[in-house]
Amino acid sequence: MIAFPNAKINIGLNVVAKRPDGYHNLETVFYPVKLSDALELVEADKTELSVSGIKVDGDPENNLIFKAYSLLKQDFQLPELRFHLHKTIPFGAGLGGGSADAAFTLKMLNHRYELNLTDEQLISYAARLGADCPFFIRNRATFAHGIGDQFEPVELDLSEYSIVIVKPGFSVSTVEAYRNIVPMKPDFNLRGLANLPVEEWQENIKNNFEKSVFPIYPQIQELKNKLYELGAVYAAMSGSGSAVFGIFRHLPMDLDNSLPKGIFIYR
Repeated sequence: MIAFPNAKINIGLNVVAKRPDGYHNLETVFYPVKLSDALELVEADKTELSVSGIKVDGDPENNLIFKAYSLLKQDFQLPELRFHLHKTIPFGAGLGGGSADAAFTLKMLNHRYELNLTDEQLISYAARLGADCPFFIRNRATFAHGIGDQFEPVELDLSEYSIVIVKPGFSVSTVEAYRNIVPMKPDFNLRGLANLPVEEWQENIKNNFEKSVFPIYPQIQELKNKLYELGAVYAAMSGSGSAVFGIFRHLPMDLDNSLPKGIFIYR
């Protein structure tokens, strides 16, 4: 069985308050994009995970795919499985690749072994794996708030646009991104994003992390500026970085050659 866990971008990201537990309350819109990994599962004598494509660091037992499988196996009789992940979504980019892999693992197991779990039940399992994992269960435009784990649907359709994602050859750690963040009340309520023309997003939709990340990594700001130079109607860092996306009505003819060498480009 094969599935293709897709990435997401954050359209707007407001850090609105620091919580007593040390976490921060956020507001953002998750939007699914077609950039995807490939995930295969087959029955085997021993449960294991192999990886191709982008190198995945760490022990397989700590991978979210393995954790998702182990989580369901606590409640259901599942066979030993061999997972193979072809990794395409870059790490440390704010694109949710690991969370997508975990959520799709849950959905694949539910379908393959007829566990009859509802979306709500799958979301409950996914929430135990990571704050944004539940988004990938329904995998549609969503307003997220709380610590990024409370969801409301948003009727947002960008199918008439092209989305370009670029990432430099480094990542931004979450700790680093939060270090200089200043919570503030947003000027625009992202629940109303779908009612605002994309051409007006540049003046109204902000990612608060850009203020804390750009001074440390000016290369990311340069990539954002370059996307605007190439004709993007909106460009921003996704999540806490380091990927930047641009939304285009018409893609430039020579896009790849117009961007710096040595960066990840998805179009």
